[in-house]
Amino acid sequence: MCGVSPVERSSGGRQSRRLNRGGDRQAKAALHRIVFTRLRVDPRTQDYYERRKKEGKTRREIVRCLKRYAAPEVFHLVKQLGSGPRS
Repeated sequence: MCGVSPVERSSGGRQSRRLNRGGDRQAKAALHRIVFTRLRVDPRTQDYYERRKKEGKTRREIVRCLKRYAAPEVFHLVKQLGSGPRS
């Protein structure tokens, strides 16, 4: 739904992944805001970023991973809100 599944791509001898370009643009924008807010504020996310940076990952790769981790959390929160009583 949010297009955060990895898609293989290659350019010459280099293999890498990118996020799926399909999906809901508003949901993608929300995930983007969530991830960058967490990078500024959340110590767990900042620690994760530093750990992955030491592993040699680029900022773009780290953000892609963070979006993949954030998507199920957001989905479960939205699902809980949607299953509440309707009036």
